[in-house]
Amino acid sequence: MGVIFTSTIKMDDDQNWYIELKDMVDERVANCKDMDEYAAKVEDFGSDYGGNIDSVNWYKDDNVPPHVMDEIRMKMAEHKAEIEEKKGESLIKE
Repeated sequence: MGVIFTSTIKMDDDQNWYIELKDMVDERVANCKDMDEYAAKVEDFGSDYGGNIDSVNWYKDDNVPPHVMDEIRMKMAEHKAEIEEKKGESLIKE
């Protein structure tokens, strides 16, 4: 069985976004309020599988506004750039 995580962007009652990370193998769930917390939880969940994650499937609830999606995309790009700078190589292999 492959290791699959789902990441669902959601809005709380105060209209703040968060990402629900779910491990589809053992059904663990973590609600992450920012990208740093999300990255830490992905690493934590992934460590149980030796860091070998087959797929992370992304979803969003219908009530997530476009400006929130833009904000999350920008934060993800910043986080990716930080990782690539630390590693000294691109995360995307051609």
